[in-house]
Amino acid sequence: MTTDGRNRILESYGSAYEQLIAALEELPREMWTFKSSPERWSVHEIIVHIADSEANSFIRCRRFLAEPGSEVMAYDQDKWATALRYHEQSPDDALALFRLLRLTSYNLIKDLPESVWSNTIEHPENGTMTFDDWLHTYERHIPGHVAQMRRNHEEWRMQNEEVDSR
Repeated sequence: MTTDGRNRILESYGSAYEQLIAALEELPREMWTFKSSPERWSVHEIIVHIADSEANSFIRCRRFLAEPGSEVMAYDQDKWATALRYHEQSPDDALALFRLLRLTSYNLIKDLPESVWSNTIEHPENGTMTFDDWLHTYERHIPGHVAQMRRNHEEWRMQNEEVDSR
């Protein structure tokens, strides 16, 4: 990857909290617990997942830097959502945690030398990953969930329109 290309991705990665907050401001708070089906996540659950995912990302980032070549943990996000009762956790706390974790990692990596970006880790599901792979994964994570939240909102809105039209 070129330095300019990585810098663009880094800036997007670094602005993820602002991207997330801007998207959440478009969604009425009363729909955050809406689920179109039991197996789907609500906006509330997605927010808590984002914090847990970022906590894993935070550790993985540091493994790339301090222990390249080491193995990282995989986790089952659906089991975490159920076992950790995401629907009972505070989305505001999760957002605050995400902000600090992402900011801390961004500040750590934004000025790294080129040589570090070829460091690798071993992921049990994804195999060997480079630091660039990690950056791509987590830079896309928030936009992917923003799209998911917007779909939830659209489904909620359509369901409410059906109820109103009766």
